[in-house]
Amino acid sequence: MSTKKDYLKEIIKHIDIKQHNVIQLVDAMADMAFSARDLNRAANIYDMMLNDKNCGVILTLAGSLFSAGLKKVVYDMVMNNMVDAIVSTGAIIVDQDFFEALGFKHYKGTPFSDDNELRNLHIDRIYDTYIDEDELRICDETTAKIFNSLEPKPYSSRELLWEFGKYLDQNGGPKVEDSVVYACYKKNVPIFVPAFSDCSAGFGFVVHQTENPDNHVSVDSAKDFLELTKIKLECKETGILMIGGGVPKNFTQDIVVAADILTEDAPMHKYAIQITVADERDGALSGSTLKEASSWGKVSMIYEQMVYSEATIAMPLVVGYAYHKGAWKHRQPKEFQKLYKPVNSEV
Repeated sequence: MSTKKDYLKEIIKHIDIKQHNVIQLVDAMADMAFSARDLNRAANIYDMMLNDKNCGVILTLAGSLFSAGLKKVVYDMVMNNMVDAIVSTGAIIVDQDFFEALGFKHYKGTPFSDDNELRNLHIDRIYDTYIDEDELRICDETTAKIFNSLEPKPYSSRELLWEFGKYLDQNGGPKVEDSVVYACYKKNVPIFVPAFSDCSAGFGFVVHQTENPDNHVSVDSAKDFLELTKIKLECKETGILMIGGGVPKNFTQDIVVAADILTEDAPMHKYAIQITVADERDGALSGSTLKEASSWGKVSMIYEQMVYSEATIAMPLVVGYAYHKGAWKHRQPKEFQKLYKPVNSEV
């Protein structure tokens, strides 16, 4: 009979783009075809975003990215002023980043394991990656603890994730050096999770609101949308780098329409890149093209590129290319977090 230790042995390690100069490799792809040429153009468009001093860069994240080894890529983007706001699924930010900030790990696994045995051992599987369910429950409990400490009222996900960063800061800092939640807290990069209850924090809400049925913390999704739209109103020129699709993709594209309703002259996203494996033929959002988004008035067609590739392959190449090009060295941080009042300030 296998034990938990038999499965949870080899730790997933996050790739470090700083250690791999991919400029020559990505430049060579310009003379190839298919996805290689698409990737080259995407990398150059991202480099253009960073060279455009007026452009605010928004990163969207969907899929199990940090558990797969991409966390340090995003951490380096934040620390080197290569991104100004993040819109993500909850699992990436809470179940994966905050989870590791608490001192826990993701482990190498296999899709050919006995899932019934994994269930009995309290091991959760994400394709070929394992997570200790007992440790994930501690993450759930920690989110409930944070909610219990706050003034009972509605909050945007941005406000709540700022509190997650504050919690780490007040409790000795994260247990790892590459926490995205903590880096964003320190660098004034707002994080939005428009489906915030769909993650470990959701279980924390279940506990918190059960224990406090009449006076509790809740999520204001409309405030999320308004706060993200304020970024578009503040920074007319914007670029989006989308990893995967889903709610973060649509949420971020929609701020152009929201801003236009408020001002009647909001420009479309000037730059847009999407890395995805989704197909467009079923009409679903994740695979819908950027050309299609242009018909909705969301994305300009001048600097846009779809890259049909799995994120663990394409993202280190696109971001690594821009990192080693070095435009970030002369880029001033936007610090969009400062657009908003502190969580506990008077109205």
